[in-house]
Amino acid sequence: MTLTFYTNPMSRGRIARWMLEETGAPYETVLVDWQDRPDALLAANPLGKVPTIVHDGRTVSEAAAICLYLADAFPDAGLAPTADERADYYRWTLFCAGPLEAAVTDRNLGLVIPAEREAMVGYGNLERTIATLEQAVARHKYIAGGRFTAADVYVGSAVGWFTQFGVLPKEGAFADYLARLWDRPAWVRARQTDDALMTGR
Repeated sequence: MTLTFYTNPMSRGRIARWMLEETGAPYETVLVDWQDRPDALLAANPLGKVPTIVHDGRTVSEAAAICLYLADAFPDAGLAPTADERADYYRWTLFCAGPLEAAVTDRNLGLVIPAEREAMVGYGNLERTIATLEQAVARHKYIAGGRFTAADVYVGSAVGWFTQFGVLPKEGAFADYLARLWDRPAWVRARQTDDALMTGR
């Protein structure tokens, strides 16, 4: 088995590293410099984006897809959904990858969607998007139910990132949800690894 992980510690690669650590599978890390992307990465992903993984010759890019793929590729880790969890598992992972990220990106770019045009964008407006996610994380202990799944890696990463930068409230349901995630050994290992790479230690 070969598993190569292309990343930069100041990127969404942090999400993929957390997921890789949760699987327990061995992997090789290839650090990517923004100005000098390796040929092997460009061959696998012509956009040169990170994170990208190559698992036994199969390429997966996009952090959400990597999380979902790895859950299926390493079933013994217990990160894929049960039948009862499947709907929320896919729904909220892709909600954060789609409507939430689009809403936050548009806000950061200074794009204001006129009320009469909200039906044209996938999220409507940022306030309603945040309220919808807040209700979701408050419903269960984890995003898909009573146990941790790969969906929590992606949703938890989005919630952590956007609370850090003041887009999501830092208290209430979001804070309670993050508290349940941030004591996971895999998250701690992933964070320490990427933080050390950022500082050169």
